[in-house]
This record gives sequence, C-alpha cells and structure tokens, in this order.
Amino acid sequence: MPDTPKNQKMAYLFALLAVLFWSTMSSAFKLTLRYIETDQLLFWASLSGILTLLIINQSGKNRLKLADLSARDWLSSAIMGLFNPFLYYIVLFKAYDLLDAQIAGTLNYVWPITLVLLSIPLLKQKIKAMSILAIFISFAGLVVISTQGNLQSFEFANPLGVALAVGSSIFWALYWILNMKDKREETGKILLNLVFGFIYILIYLVFTGGIQMPESYALLGAVYIGMFEMSITFVIWLKALQFSVNTARVSNLIYLSPFIALFWIRLTIGEYIHTTTILGLAFIVAGIVLQQLTAGTDIKKRE
Repeated sequence: MPDTPKNQKMAYLFALLAVLFWSTMSSAFKLTLRYIETDQLLFWASLSGILTLLIINQSGKNRLKLADLSARDWLSSAIMGLFNPFLYYIVLFKAYDLLDAQIAGTLNYVWPITLVLLSIPLLKQKIKAMSILAIFISFAGLVVISTQGNLQSFEFANPLGVALAVGSSIFWALYWILNMKDKREETGKILLNLVFGFIYILIYLVFTGGIQMPESYALLGAVYIGMFEMSITFVIWLKALQFSVNTARVSNLIYLSPFIALFWIRLTIGEYIHTTTILGLAFIVAGIVLQQLTAGTDIKKRE
C-alpha cells in the first residue's frame, strides 16, 4: 500500500480535531457517571467502541481477518486487552467517580512519566540526569494538584481517588509498552484488544451483579465515550501522524488537550477551576516536555 501523501495542513487539522475530542473526555466521564456505575459504563462504552472500530476497520483496505491471526496475535491482544480497556478504564472511571473531573483528568496525565519509569526495568533503558529532573518536576505538579496547594499539612483531598487516578497511568503505560512491541496494523489490533477487554468486563459483570440497561443519558454518554475516546479519535490521530512531514509537529499539540479540558469542565460540569490545578498541570506538562526533549522521542497519544 502506498504511503499517505504528506500534507502538513491536513496533519494539523486532524491533530487539532483529535485533541478537541480528547479534551472533552473528562467532562464526558464525569457527566455520564452521574447516571451509571463505573463497570456498567465500561461495558457499554467498550461495546460502542467495538462496533465503531469494526465498521472503520472493515471499510478500509487493511481489514482484520481472523484467519490470518497467529496464536501470538491472539495472546498479545488478550494481554493488552486486559490492561486497556479493562483495568485502565475500570480504575480511571472509579477515580472520576471519587474526584473532581479537573483533578482526576490532570493526575491521569502523568502516564508519560510512568512510562519512563517502567521502561527502566521492562525495556532496560537507562535514565538520564535530565530525565530524573523531569520526573521530579512532574511529581511536584502531582503533589500540588493532589493536595490542592495544602503543602504544609500534605493532606490529600481523597487519597483513594488520587491513588486510582495515578494508578491508572500504570496500566496505560504497561499497555503502551506492549503496543510499541506489536507491529500489527493499528485499527485491527486495537479492535481485537477492545474485544478482549469487552470479554473481561462481561465476565466481571456476570460475577458482580449482571448487565443493566442504562437510562438514556447514561447510554448516550457511554456511546460518546466509546466512539470518541476508544475508536474514532484514535483513527483521526493516526491520520494526523500519517499526513505530517514530522510527527513531532503534531505530537506536541497533544499538550493542549488537558488545558482545553479545563474549559469544558468549567462549561459543562460547572466546577470552579482552582489555581492549583492549572499550576500543577503546568508542572506536569513541563516535566513531560523536558523528558521528551531529553529522550528525543514523541508522545503519540494522551488520555
């Protein structure tokens, strides 16, 4: 298949569209969780994501064909599907249930730093002095947000919620490491991962109370999350990278997402955006940018 012709304007257009969709997710999570439990949300969002990505994949040239999959492909997707969507979202949704959207969403954004830390033992990568500094800068932001600036007493607003929001980044980082090693076509691979994640949440619900048909608001929110968090936006982001002359030009736009998210949170949920949230987010992003400059690599996706 021939390469996608480079068109930087189209790359920016697709990238900004993806950033716009991802920036709405904190609001979508929080609003939807007013009407549905976290595990039920994951079930219906995963189902929506599967159906959407199935249509996209089967309409393209590189269709997923089950007959072409090796035992290793099935095993890889079974493992990756465990981390994402199952463990990642069930933990993340619970964090949103316990915390303000601005806190949960911002704390979850430390995943690139978590990725660096996990890459040391798992990928045998050496960490540079500047990378250590970057981690401390992001960690400072995490502390500011978690304590809402109450550094003297060092009391967390909701210790469990903070632990879950930060802990979800571990599952995403593990998923990302596995994904980097898997060279299969992206949409088909993510589709199969979603299918396994859906199976896991289905089994989970069988043992914890069963599947419930949500009310209209909850179902609408779950469908939106499944389409624009788990499937369509991912494809849009891939198109941006394919069109771009240099992936760094569009990858850096991802840092706009958490700041735009604060606007949506204020507009749709009505949360007062604390100065400490903005300050802490600035520290986290500064640490991530410094880390990326030090490593010379790009971040290709947020969450």
